[in-house]
Amino acid sequence: MRVDTDEAEIIERVAALDVGKAEVVCCVRVPGPGGRRMQEVRTVSTMTAALLALGDWLASLGVTRVVMEATSDYWRAPFYLLEDWFETWLVNAHDVKHLPGRPKTDRLDAVWLCKVAERQMLRPSFVPPPAIRALRDLTRYRVDPGWGSGGAGHRWPRMCGRVGVGGGRPMGRWAPSSEVAARMRSRSHR
Repeated sequence: MRVDTDEAEIIERVAALDVGKAEVVCCVRVPGPGGRRMQEVRTVSTMTAALLALGDWLASLGVTRVVMEATSDYWRAPFYLLEDWFETWLVNAHDVKHLPGRPKTDRLDAVWLCKVAERQMLRPSFVPPPAIRALRDLTRYRVDPGWGSGGAGHRWPRMCGRVGVGGGRPMGRWAPSSEVAARMRSRSHR
């Protein structure tokens, strides 16, 4: 009988993000002295500038893979900003929740997700390439948003959040420009 000396293959430089509406908790695990693993956890805002600074920090550490859990639509801004720099994985929350030992706080969740990701115990979800995403957004919104409907005021903040505008803070009620409002009034008098 032969002794198997293969060690589990570990992703050498990996980061995991726990994404919330207003902040992202990032855990990075990299090789340390003596074959040990070093980790650092940071919390940043979901604003574009903070996410770009996070990307710079991850690049400076030589991170190759960034893993994040699909949480509502909040994953979109970090994913879209980091996908050009890193191998970015979006993992299904259903798959992640069924692994044992899941903690309850954002910070511990990011650390746990990073440890699971470095051991390759996750699989990525399919995220269409940017051209297909743009086409999907266009076809989903191909009908006139309907200025008279109440739904348009709810759709705009969500669409703005997809492209990184708004930063998790309430944007208030959307109001049309004076030119659009004049057209709306003229249509209603017909």
